[in-house]
Amino acid sequence: MCSNDDRESIVAVLERYEAAAAQLAGVGFEALTTGELLAVAERLERVSRRHAAIGHELINRLDRFALCEELGGTLADGLADRLRISGVEARRRIGEAADLGTRVALSGEVLAPRLQASAAAARAGLIGAEHVRVIRRFLAGLPGWVDPATRERAQVRLAELSTQFRPDQVNRAAAVLANLINPDGDFCDEDRARRRSVLIGAQGPDGMSPMRGWLTPELRAGLEAVLAKWAAPGMCNPTDQTATTDGQPDEQARQHDARSSAQRNHDALTAMVRTLLCSGQLGSHRGLPVSIIVTARLTDLETQTGVGVTGGGSVLPMGDVIRLARHAHHYLAIFDGRGRPLWLGHTKRLASADQRIVLHAFDRGCSFPGCHAPGYLSEVHHVQDWAAGGRTDIDELTFACKAHNLLIQTSGWTTRKRADGRTQWIPPPHLDRGQPRTNTFHHPEELLREDDHDDDVG
Repeated sequence: MCSNDDRESIVAVLERYEAAAAQLAGVGFEALTTGELLAVAERLERVSRRHAAIGHELINRLDRFALCEELGGTLADGLADRLRISGVEARRRIGEAADLGTRVALSGEVLAPRLQASAAAARAGLIGAEHVRVIRRFLAGLPGWVDPATRERAQVRLAELSTQFRPDQVNRAAAVLANLINPDGDFCDEDRARRRSVLIGAQGPDGMSPMRGWLTPELRAGLEAVLAKWAAPGMCNPTDQTATTDGQPDEQARQHDARSSAQRNHDALTAMVRTLLCSGQLGSHRGLPVSIIVTARLTDLETQTGVGVTGGGSVLPMGDVIRLARHAHHYLAIFDGRGRPLWLGHTKRLASADQRIVLHAFDRGCSFPGCHAPGYLSEVHHVQDWAAGGRTDIDELTFACKAHNLLIQTSGWTTRKRADGRTQWIPPPHLDRGQPRTNTFHHPEELLREDDHDDDVG
């Protein structure tokens, strides 16, 4: 094994490794029998699993020593951007590395992996990511009172099984093992609090979004009480001329309600959110009243086609935009032919509410390359620092999430406006991160344009 300080040897090994992989990629397998093909697939799988184990060591070292200015934000940001993977996948790899990779204590002492048996099997290429996911999920699901020795024995046993059986088989064995460890199903409030979650997935082509999670007993009890009223037949029905949200629906409304129970639950949640937004009790968020902010093109509104984009980054069909607009406060943001916002100045340091709305329309979210933070979670950033003479004018402002705004203040990153108004982020001179770049995450339509921007070069 090469020393960590022996850079030339490490590079030489990588070059031979990549050369062998390139050579293998060009090989045809027509001469092999079925048995031989399966044997090759098994060997390739073992090599692939070892790749992940190597990655654990790299990720943990980055987590310990890499600076935010070098990564361009958090470790997850840096990995997602450099490896061109999603933020979800980057966080999964970081969590897996924390359990399966060697660690370094503050004193500099090298510590063994938390899940030592699983880590050894992964380094040998005997178990893969699916096996690891089963083992980590099993351990996370154990109640807090289970002692470390019991957890370790269970982990070792599941690692052994993973070297012999498929992940789905190991998962079934893990369920039996969990029942043996906790036959009475004893869980405390801390266990339940640890698992609580509500996740909203990415929108599909039709605009619909999946939702999943775990509700605490308290939240479930509260939802049951509200849904018993608002999800009853005839209540909150969007197909009614006037949906009933107060009192009791009449018999005709109940009889004509063809929705399923699940659909009634959905419509009740919609009514709950609408009522809360209209209550005026949510205050303000980042300089604007808590509300749904939607940006739409005038031509789309006139033709009733296309979609609008919310401050959270989701899309709304134009029919929904028009329906919401009937009860909304309207703002008209004017952009030139190239999409740049026309001048909207402000003499104070803090951006005005109008300017924030224009940034929702133009930037849509954090302008740092690859960042997916939507406008709702972004702060207003002066392209040229206010203290250095920067102006609070719309052509000198951009959106930046809290982490990347801090990056500007502490690590030497700078920003500037491109000719079309997009914000470029420029790394410090000592970082080799290539040319200044803009963020296309919130503007996927720009990826399909054939014309390139000449001024995107540093």
